[in-house]
Amino acid sequence: MAVTVPRPGAYVCGIDAAMDVIGGKWKVLILWALGERPQLRFGELRRQVPGITEKVLAAHLRELEADGIVHRASYDEVPPRVEYSLTAVGRRLNEALAPLGAWGRQHVLNDGAPHP
Repeated sequence: MAVTVPRPGAYVCGIDAAMDVIGGKWKVLILWALGERPQLRFGELRRQVPGITEKVLAAHLRELEADGIVHRASYDEVPPRVEYSLTAVGRRLNEALAPLGAWGRQHVLNDGAPHP
């Protein structure tokens, strides 16, 4: 059964809807980092995404959790420990983004300039 994320607004197509979930500079990088290492604490995640502020990271993690993409596990320890991981939906989203990453590696990273 497919999980759907109710979001406000009308969409033109599936790409439009997906971009609403992952839009912006940081969310895809958070997804990438969580795809590289299955469980990350907040500080580890922040180090994996250079340039992101704590405030923005916290906000995006809350949004991704609300959308069912990221799971937040809180442990009752001293000091408190919180770990983030991808849900099954998040892993499928990363799989869908993989061809986009491959395109970027082939057409942008190889020589620093996009190919016609």
